[in-house]
Amino acid sequence: MAVKEPQTLQHVGNGDVVDAKKHQQNFDPSAPPPFKIAEIRAAIPKHCWVKNPLISLGYVLRDLFIVIALIAAAIHFNNWIFWPIYWISQGTMFWALFVLGHDCGHGSFSNSSLLNSLVGHFLHSSILVPYHGWRISHRTHHQNHGHVEKDESWVPLTEKMYKSLDNMTKTMRFTFPFPIFAYPFYLWNRSPGKEGSHFNPYSKLFTPSERKDVITSTVCWSIMFCLLTYLSLIKGPIVMLKLYGVPYWIFIMWLDFVTYMHHHGYSQKLPWYRGQEWDYLRGGLTTVDRDYGWVNNIHHDIGTHVIHHFFPQIPHYHLVEGTEAAKPVLGKYYREPEKSGPVPPHLFKYFLHSMSRDHFVSDSGDIVFYQADPKLQNNTWTKFE
Repeated sequence: MAVKEPQTLQHVGNGDVVDAKKHQQNFDPSAPPPFKIAEIRAAIPKHCWVKNPLISLGYVLRDLFIVIALIAAAIHFNNWIFWPIYWISQGTMFWALFVLGHDCGHGSFSNSSLLNSLVGHFLHSSILVPYHGWRISHRTHHQNHGHVEKDESWVPLTEKMYKSLDNMTKTMRFTFPFPIFAYPFYLWNRSPGKEGSHFNPYSKLFTPSERKDVITSTVCWSIMFCLLTYLSLIKGPIVMLKLYGVPYWIFIMWLDFVTYMHHHGYSQKLPWYRGQEWDYLRGGLTTVDRDYGWVNNIHHDIGTHVIHHFFPQIPHYHLVEGTEAAKPVLGKYYREPEKSGPVPPHLFKYFLHSMSRDHFVSDSGDIVFYQADPKLQNNTWTKFE
């Protein structure tokens, strides 16, 4: 039986606040949809499934050119007026490189597994991400999206698990800015209640047949780490901090923020599933598209996330067209993203809102919604009004 979410308020484009249930005409997002995933697939034009390695490599060359040009500009100007511009720009480009490596992991970069692996290792290792280790856990996320226990990315805590956490852990997980720096720690230790490391081939994340791949990625990551250490000794740690360290943490902020907002922070609470209520279609319908303004093209339209979650084989340069074609089938189950100007400050508002109220889900029930810890909600400065 579905647990009905409390009445919520929704902000619409003209700044008015309307009753979300009236706006949705009593739509229940947890109800089984009247369509099948095959109908969504059939609505997407056939050419949207075609992977062109030349186009994909073109995006890689474009991004690498910008990264190198930014490094050259930073070295040339080397002043405190330019450094903040460099950090934000380069950190965003690191995030763009991650998205292209992410496409390699899904096989949407090309039909060649060798090319996908070579490019994926190069891109992800350059930003200290273990390619195969992450690829495998991200595959688990897609296969189990919206499942309370089996999902992998920003999976909700059960009430029992939440209450077992110490106050420091709760603060680090739900109080800004700590959650947007979580990704490197997740790579080493995963989330509360989940054991394993993305670097350990014997981790519970991986099957025995995947161990060689994980070793390869860990070795590539280690080579990059050693290279950065060597450059820090030769050029100096301050130079490398400015050229690489700060952009790396800007990239981490982008990664944590974007991946969180694809599954949280919608104005109407969205369901999470267990048991027989979960299936691939209903789980995928809990994903949210986002508009990031001028960043959309830079980070390869990763905000067009619903269709990507259903069909990760579609190349990123076809996601917008594929989404437009699928929207008539999805109907009310598709939540149109709030349009952004050049930058998306509204998403930051929803991020803080979600952090202040989405703390745990019930230990029982096959359809559950996030609940808030009143104590944490009242104490955090990220409380949303």
